Formats: sequence, structure tokens, C-alpha cells
Amino acid sequence: MTQSSTPQPTKVQIRRWRKYMADEVAEGAIYRELAVKRTGQEHQILRGLAEAEERHENYWRAKLGEHARPVRPSLRRTMLRFMARHFGSVFVLALAQRAEGNSPYATDQDAAPQMAADEQVHEEVVRALATAGRTRLSGNFRAAVFGANDGLVSNLALVMGIGATGVASSFVLFSGIAGLLAGALSMAAGEFVSVRSQRELLSASRPTQVTLSAAQNLDLDANELVLIYKARGMNDEDAEHRAAERMGLFTCDCNPSFSLHPEVRSAELEREHEELGSAPGAAMSSFMFFASGAVIPILPYIFGLSGLPAVIVAVVLVGIALLLTGGIVGLLSGASPVKRGMRQLAIGLGAAAVTYCLGLLFGTSVA
Repeated sequence: MTQSSTPQPTKVQIRRWRKYMADEVAEGAIYRELAVKRTGQEHQILRGLAEAEERHENYWRAKLGEHARPVRPSLRRTMLRFMARHFGSVFVLALAQRAEGNSPYATDQDAAPQMAADEQVHEEVVRALATAGRTRLSGNFRAAVFGANDGLVSNLALVMGIGATGVASSFVLFSGIAGLLAGALSMAAGEFVSVRSQRELLSASRPTQVTLSAAQNLDLDANELVLIYKARGMNDEDAEHRAAERMGLFTCDCNPSFSLHPEVRSAELEREHEELGSAPGAAMSSFMFFASGAVIPILPYIFGLSGLPAVIVAVVLVGIALLLTGGIVGLLSGASPVKRGMRQLAIGLGAAAVTYCLGLLFGTSVA
């Protein structure tokens, strides 16, 4: 009898498996690099992900056998490893989340079903790790991104609209500088008032410990502690039960959900405060990033260009900036950076095109 042997992989399979193996090596290295920059539970989670990627690497290495020669990983994973080593920021986790979500194992019959399931779990783990970083960035970063995009779009629209009327380049430059300062100051003031007002509203909602300090002096026959607990969402029975405990009439051996614990609510409010960011920080971010965006459309005029060449250069520069800011937002949100970048570009250039057409119409009517 002849013994059955394992079929030899084809050249196409060998190339694909080598790529998978190289990517798994790179992903394991990415998580180990990130783990070095973390402590506690996050460190353990990242190390666990690295060990899982090592198991996947060994799976492909075993299938390749004598063909298991090292190859270069994909460009995306090479860049991720570089960023993890030198930055270790939330951008790396956002990119890693996308990489895990785009795993080809679900449709590749050569991959074990467990590996496809692993990649799905990894995506959710990385998503959870990235959430903390996104939360820290969501306050001031939100103001920065919106400020930069507003500066880019509004000043480009202003410059193109005025430039299309045929006025002198010096007037276009002056208008652009005025638009930059007016918009940046307006954005900063509005963001400061908005964030400060939200923080004050959250602070005003924080429960106090008045139920402890005032309980001993309250009238037993007109126990207004009950009103506090009713206002916090309890029904009549639960409110009276908790008020009696607070006044020392008996020790409550009841469901702890009878009361809305101030310490729990305070922790929730602190997280909301963190997400909002500080009012001065948000205002400064809005001012700086609006100004940095608004200066780009007037750069051609600053360097002496005029007429149609200045307009073309301004559109190109702003288009590149819109693609970058849209791509960054896409990365942080776990969406496609290309799609988000193209969306930003379409919105920005669309608004500028409208004002340019109006400027042409106004210039023609004046002439």
C-alpha cells in the first residue's frame, strides 16, 4: 500500500501564506511595541494580542514547511510598526483596528476558522483600547479639527469669491487676512463659551452630600429627604426607605439600587468633563487651528501670485489639506481615511466653487 502524503502547496499559495506569515510577525511586533508603552491591564491585553498573533504566525509557518522563508510584510504594517515604536499613539490603535477588521481569513479556505474568529475578536479588543484614547482627544481635538476645516473652507471661499470679481490681489490678500482673524477669534470665543457652559451645566448636576449633613436636623414628621430621593428617580416606597436610613431610624439591608449614589454620578460627570476638554484649551485649539487652516488659501497671494495662477495654487493647497484632515478623522473614527478625505475635499471645494461663481457673476454685473 502507498501512504497518502500531504499535497504540496502551489506557488500562489506559497506566496499568499508567506505574506500572511510576514503580516502576523509584524502585527505581533506592533502589539509588543505598544505594550512597552503601557502599564497594568492595557499592557497585559496587548501582550495577549501579541501572543495570539504569534500562534497565527506558527500556523502559517507549519503549513509552509520548507518554504517558510521570511518576506517583507505589507507597507501598512511596516508603517504601523514604525509608528508604534516611535509614537505609540491612538492613531496606531485606530490603524490596527482597521487592519484587524480587514482580515482576509474569513474568505480564505486555507485559514483555520478559529483564526478568522480570532481576528474578529482582536478588532473589538483594539477598538476598546482605542476608545480611551479617542475619549481623551474628543474635546480639544474636536475643536482643532473643526477649526482647521472651517478655516480652510471659509477662507478659500472668501478668497475665491472676492478674487473672482477682478479686484486687485492686494485687496484679496487683505480680505483673506481679515477673514482669518475674524474667523479665528469668533471660533475661539464660541468654543470657549460652549465648553464652559457645558462644564457648568455638568457641575450643577453633580449630587451633593446634603443628605448626610442635613439629616440630623430635619423634622421627622416632615422629612424632606424623601423629596431629594424622589427627584433622583426613586419611587415613593424606595425614597421613604432610604430617607429613614439616612436619618438613622434603622440600618437599611435593602437593594443598593434604591439610591443614586453621588460618587457614581460624580465619576460619570468627571468622564464627561474629560470628554469635553477645558474651555481655554478648546478655545486656543480653535483659534490656532482655524488660523492655520485659513492661512493656506492666502499663501499664494502672500508670495506674490495673482489672478488665475493664485486661485489654482490656493485650490491645490487647500485640497491637499482637506484630504489630510479628513483622512485623520477617518483614522481616529475607524473609518476609511480615503473616503473621509474625499468627502472633506468635495464639501470644501463645493462651497468654494459656489462663492467663486457668485464672484464671477457679481464682477460681470458691476462691469
